[in-house]
Amino acid sequence: MAKTIRSSGHEALRDALIAARKDADLTQAELAGRLKCHQSFVARVESGERRIDVVELVVLSRALEVDAAVLLAVAEGATDLDHKI
Repeated sequence: MAKTIRSSGHEALRDALIAARKDADLTQAELAGRLKCHQSFVARVESGERRIDVVELVVLSRALEVDAAVLLAVAEGATDLDHKI
């Protein structure tokens, strides 16, 4: 079973989320406030320690005011065609 955490698709999504947060001029704490969670959650996502599921991606994209499809396309484009689950 292949790991998705730290895969090329995961890293690309993580980088896109960090860029979106910075483009929105938000700190991790401010994003956490929008998400109604702890800053440590945002830090774990951004450091690659934690994967996010599809629903979390939707919630994150709303908090960042970006289209979830754009973030998903970044991950899709960076994921190897032969990546196994």
